[in-house]
Amino acid sequence: MSTGPNQTAGALRHVLGHLVTPLLMCLGMGLAYLGAFHAPQPHDLRVDIVGSGPTTQVLAQTLHDKADGALDVRTVPDRATAATALLHQDSYGAYIPGEHPELLVASASSDTSAMAVEKVFTKVAAGQDAPLKVTDLAPTASGDPTGQGVFFLLVAVSIGAYASVAVIGAAGAALPMRIRALLATGTALVVSLIGTLFAGPVFHLVDHGLAGVWALSWLYAAGILLIGIGLHTYLRRWTTLGVMILFVMLNFTSSGGIYRPELQPGLFGSLHAFWNGAGFVEGIRGHVYFDGHALGGHVLVLVLWLLAGVVLVTLAGRTEATRNAVSAAATPPMPVREATSREEAESGEEREAEREEEMEEEMEEAVAV
Repeated sequence: MSTGPNQTAGALRHVLGHLVTPLLMCLGMGLAYLGAFHAPQPHDLRVDIVGSGPTTQVLAQTLHDKADGALDVRTVPDRATAATALLHQDSYGAYIPGEHPELLVASASSDTSAMAVEKVFTKVAAGQDAPLKVTDLAPTASGDPTGQGVFFLLVAVSIGAYASVAVIGAAGAALPMRIRALLATGTALVVSLIGTLFAGPVFHLVDHGLAGVWALSWLYAAGILLIGIGLHTYLRRWTTLGVMILFVMLNFTSSGGIYRPELQPGLFGSLHAFWNGAGFVEGIRGHVYFDGHALGGHVLVLVLWLLAGVVLVTLAGRTEATRNAVSAAATPPMPVREATSREEAESGEEREAEREEEMEEEMEEAVAV
């Protein structure tokens, strides 16, 4: 069956229209990932010099001046104070000068930050003709030697959540919003359980605290799903692009899973303070490695994102109800006529086929991404 010029032109416009989404994603991913990760440089990275007296002050001031803004060098009176600052994630390295210099780090806070600090103080110790001893006060689990396993757990949970948005939002469009919201919370449960299995029994990214990992995973996934389903009412086929911007481009890059804010450009460091991916990554780190220090703040971030999803779903439900009421009022009553069952069936089949085609295209876009 040949196609005419009009059909070919229409099909071409259709394809070009759908190509806009992946091209925008290419642009956004390049700007976000390269902007965040291509040239990590420390800025205001807090490190401590342990000791007191003129020698310690001179060393700290000299290091601070040479760093030219890269380091925030402070002095602390003793090793215990330095260790507390590290375990509270207030600093990222503590140098103890002397005949046998020692560097304290907490790699579970950020392995890349610990490496940056070690590089600095290896040079300092070399200037004193002494080998540097490095002591890790908070090492990561054996299954996560680089400390970046939590970031890749974030990626897995995120994909499970935002890919499900297209399915529930498009295939479930005919369902009442409350049913879609229930499906979202149930899907978040399944995604969080899968993530917990990855973190524990499968890859041993953490060696304790799995219940807390699951709770944080559910809060995080549920927030994404509810926000995505709420957005679907307003964005339709642009929902995939919307959730990619929110939960991949801005989210992964600001999470601190690879580089903490002190090694990134200012935008991503600012987002780290309140974005949900950072709440997830830092929440798991605090729960598993730092005895729950500052965990409440990270949980609050995830709860606020979840509440934003609840509000958005509620507004979307009301919007859909209003649209349906307006549509019903604007539809004129069908005139009394005799219509063949074949005509009615064909018309209904065409509408259903168009709706299924739109849903399939939207879900294919989401899954392909």
